[in-house]
Amino acid sequence: MKTIVLFFVLIVSSVCVNAQSKYESVDTYVQSLGSLDSFNVATIADTLTLRFSTKEQKARAIFYWIANNIQPDLRSIKSNDNRKTDPEVVLQSRRTTGLGYAKLVQEMMSLANIRCLTVDGYTKRSDEDINSTGGEPNHSWNVVQLGASPTEWFYIDAAMAAGTIDKKISLFTKDFISEFFFANKNVFNQLHFPDNDAWLLGEGPSSVKHFYQLPVYHPHAMALGVQTPTPSIGTFKSKMSVPVNFSFLYSGKTPETIEISTGDARRATPPKKVEFSAADGMIKFRHYFLKDDIYPVRLLADGKVILEWHAEITE
Repeated sequence: MKTIVLFFVLIVSSVCVNAQSKYESVDTYVQSLGSLDSFNVATIADTLTLRFSTKEQKARAIFYWIANNIQPDLRSIKSNDNRKTDPEVVLQSRRTTGLGYAKLVQEMMSLANIRCLTVDGYTKRSDEDINSTGGEPNHSWNVVQLGASPTEWFYIDAAMAAGTIDKKISLFTKDFISEFFFANKNVFNQLHFPDNDAWLLGEGPSSVKHFYQLPVYHPHAMALGVQTPTPSIGTFKSKMSVPVNFSFLYSGKTPETIEISTGDARRATPPKKVEFSAADGMIKFRHYFLKDDIYPVRLLADGKVILEWHAEITE
């Protein structure tokens, strides 16, 4: 049975790698076009898509260009201010919120004759969001339909693909994450929850409340294909004398290192490598916490934060 499961995991991993590498020629061409500073939205959309024959290639070209040429407007994201999200305004400033990314994607897709909608909803950025009540939607993304099936939609999030934002929403690190294009729906749903349940594609949290009870998935969890982590809820309790069992399923390349870091930004401990096992598409390890307190716990794979919890550790 283990042999069969391992074979299946290897096939899934190979499919994930091939699914992204097949866009290499599209990405290379778009990269060669540069920032297209003097063009308007329609001209850019036409320039990006004219040489491609399929809607999927056109969609990828639009996604790749926007994710690599538009940066997040940190001040507006922090205050949830979406006033400057008109596509032409975004193109002039080259900065925007999640909604601005999504509206620009939708506009260019429409110009390329690709059906695309904007979805508003929720995302978590740090352990401080765990068990939040949600409030107003704080992020937006897109769903795309290629026309092959009238009921099949695909997720796109050009904002998260652009890179990562720190806990204080004061620092953006450019780091393109390809997997946010036609994303794995079950992983995507751990980073996003729509304000309209009709746009929850695939399996995911049952409600906004449930979404905020879960661990925080960071953008690089999308690249690794992380699913079903343990601990399974965002806040866990343990004692210093009892090891905590950590595990998660993954579909990407097996990480070379897994590390743990604890504490908030000013008192964060340096990431500490842990000994882990990787078999049948699952990573497992046990960890003793040496400090009794309440603090965030971050899990890193190859130096990238993928998961975060809120821990309550006692003696």
